[in-house]
Amino acid sequence: MTWQNSHLISGDSDQVAARLRELKEQSDGEIAMSGSATTVRWLLANGLLDELRLLVHPIVVGHGHGLFEDTPTHPLRLVSHDALKSGVLNLTYAPA
Repeated sequence: MTWQNSHLISGDSDQVAARLRELKEQSDGEIAMSGSATTVRWLLANGLLDELRLLVHPIVVGHGHGLFEDTPTHPLRLVSHDALKSGVLNLTYAPA
């Protein structure tokens, strides 16, 4: 199956980071990914995250996987915010 505007990137961590930097330089639009805490942490660690969009749901759970567990500190600044009718917060952050 071929996906439009998609790239398969393989190699070690340094090779993948280098290829993503190339794609970012060549791109007129956004490079987006969804739903992977592991990838978000890797992008932050490699200075490749331009924007982080979080949806915060008004639900308390007793267990789960935290997005930033065992992650070094990466200062962020709030770029925009919106409260949806459901009570979900739509938060957008960028590196500080």
